[in-house]
This record gives sequence, C-alpha cells and structure tokens, in this order.
Amino acid sequence: MAAARAMRLPSHVEIVVVPDLAPRTKPKALNYALPLARGEYLVIYDAEDRPERNQLRRAYGAFQSGPPHLATVQARLNIYNVGDSWLTRQFTLEYSALFDGLLPLLDQLRLPIPLGGTSNHFRVSALQWLSAWDPFNVTEDADLGTRLARNGYRCSVIGSTTYEEAPARFGSWLCQRTRWLKGFVQTWTVHMRRPSALWRALGPSGFLAFQAMVGGTILSALVHPWFYALLAAEMLGGGFLALPSGLLGLPFWGLSWFVLVAGYGAAMALAGIAARRRGLNRLTWQVALMPLYWLLVSVAAYRALWQFVTAPFKWEKTEHGTAAARLRNNQ
Repeated sequence: MAAARAMRLPSHVEIVVVPDLAPRTKPKALNYALPLARGEYLVIYDAEDRPERNQLRRAYGAFQSGPPHLATVQARLNIYNVGDSWLTRQFTLEYSALFDGLLPLLDQLRLPIPLGGTSNHFRVSALQWLSAWDPFNVTEDADLGTRLARNGYRCSVIGSTTYEEAPARFGSWLCQRTRWLKGFVQTWTVHMRRPSALWRALGPSGFLAFQAMVGGTILSALVHPWFYALLAAEMLGGGFLALPSGLLGLPFWGLSWFVLVAGYGAAMALAGIAARRRGLNRLTWQVALMPLYWLLVSVAAYRALWQFVTAPFKWEKTEHGTAAARLRNNQ
C-alpha cells in the first residue's frame, strides 16, 4: 500500500483498499472494485501488461458490431521477455498456440472460452447479472468464461495483443502454474456437480469443449509422466515397438501409437505455426523441447492436486518486474 501511494499516479487513477480478510485472492479484489465502476464497459489489466495502443478502441468496436449477448472481448496474450530463459521461450510457444490458435478457433465455433486472466474487456451489466467473479476460485477467468457460456453469453477474441512478463525462474513459474491448474480443478469440480445441468446449459458441443479444455488440461498433465514410465518399462523389458502377441491387442497397439503421434504432432505443429506467424522464427527449434516442458507442467499438476486438498484458496503470488529491472540495468 505504501509503495502504491508513493507513486506519482495521474489524477484519474484511484487507489482502492480492499479489506485484509480471507480469501486474499484477485477475484475478491475485483468484486470489491466492481461497484465503483461507472461505465458501461471495463477491462482487467495486470500491472506488468503492455497492451497494444489501439486495443481499447478495437474492443469497443467489437462490442458495437457484436450481438447484444456479447459479454466479453478477450485480447490475445503473448510474452515480451522471450529471451530471458528456456522457460520463457517455452511459455511463449504455449501462449502463441493458445491465444493465436486455439481460442480464436473456439470463438469461431461458438464454444465456451476459458478466459485469460488479463486483457478481458467486459460488459458491466453481464458481470453484475452473474454476481461477478468467484472470490474463492484461484483461476477466476476460466470459471467466469464457463459461467458466461452457461448463461447464454458470448465471448469473443480480437486480434490485438497484450504482452506480459513470463516467470523466468522455475520456482516462480511453478507457483504460478500450480495456482492455474488448481483453479482448473476447482472450476471443473464446481461445474460438474450437476453434469446434466451443464450439458443442458452448454449443449453437447459446449459440454465436450469444457471437458477438453478444463478437464483435459488437468488429466493430460497428470497422465503424461506415466506414459514415460510405461515406455521405460517396455524398453527395459525388451517390448518396445514390438507387435502384440494376440490378435485383439493389435488394434489397441495401433490406436495408442496414433494417439501419441497425432497428439504430440498437433500440439507441436500448432505452436510452431503460431510462433512463425508472430515472426518468432528463432523459437522454431524450441518446439522439439515442448515434451520436456510438459513434464514440468505435470509436476505443477500434482502439486496443484495436493494444494486443492490441503490449501484450496491459497494464492501464491507471481514474481514480476525482473525483466524490467534487467532492461534498466542494461541501459
């Protein structure tokens, strides 16, 4: 608080003090500030964000040209400290694939979009109708995107980018990713309390998209290391690439290899294509290292599962400002 008050902020900036009561989460702070919003629209930015200059105009234009039930306009997110570490390079590939490839596809198919935590442009009336954010969910954006879809609202993605600072150190990255995945567990658990109601609200395609984007993200991260464990066991036992002895085992053998090649290939190809479209050709060789990054995501997933049981509302803050500090020191 003292640091914020010490800053020379312009006259239109107001500091809002949130009561120091549990849960100490970002959505709780947003809910506290929402009644103070005086306009028809609002936008959420993180402190380290660098949105493109015309983003607010483009978001407003999307609302004006969109349908009345368009509740959210999501900007694309990417990374400005790409070269800080191997983690930031992998993070950039991940964000490029998600925000330049996957989310625009969900938008085109009119499927539920798990929102990013920043650069969300909202219609205030829609937030008020849904009672805003869930203060106990540590990935409030994914939950809100699902609740918007359940209530008949649309989310759209615009071609304007906000650049963020990715954690360059493993410890900071692990805490952030643990929180994200823990929030996905919370979101999936809450909305699947009544699967039939979710099915009716989202429809078959929306229901399956929710399972793939939210439940699938958790499940794939938890299962991924076991694939390597089984692969190692097969290699030690001399059965690697060997055809199954029984006739019934052959289709399962073929299906397993197809899922492996198609799954890895599609994810890596999407990241490579998205990075090249952003002019990040220097990251192309990093695509081959993505499976190693996914193993780290698995570590965060098991940590998230443990925290979901022991500390479900714990918010581990992400360290930011290290990239900016390096830039200042090098000037």
